[in-house]
Amino acid sequence: MLISLLAAAQLAAAPASDLNWVAGYWLSCEDGREVAEYWSDARGGALFNTTVNLDGDRVSSERTMFATVNGRLAFVYEPTGANVVFPLIALEGQRAVFENPENDFPNRVIYSREGDVLTGRIEGTIDGQPRSMEWVYQAAELNARCPGT
Repeated sequence: MLISLLAAAQLAAAPASDLNWVAGYWLSCEDGREVAEYWSDARGGALFNTTVNLDGDRVSSERTMFATVNGRLAFVYEPTGANVVFPLIALEGQRAVFENPENDFPNRVIYSREGDVLTGRIEGTIDGQPRSMEWVYQAAELNARCPGT
């Protein structure tokens, strides 16, 4: 019990700068799609992200951030309308896990980094079945593009 209380206290006190390992420009060129994520370093207690998805003629974008919400570091998804907050539940080295069991899908957001590879993963259930999606990004020069795009 004491160990879990200590772990919770450490997570509550985790500053956004503990996630600076995600900062940079990341590019995924899988299955004919181009997905680019730009993450700032910690500024004003938050890291800001813009993601651009290109799939043929379809283009979409989204904004997310890591920021302190209600005294706890969280992943914040900013769709049109109300933000969706996923509080940090685990931070080990360059792996961060965020969870919001109240959200329909996903319930969990995971970012991890190994060298020049950043992996983003979402998990949850749809119609009672476990589902997940994963994106693997390579570190790239700012505004780099996938070959052939």
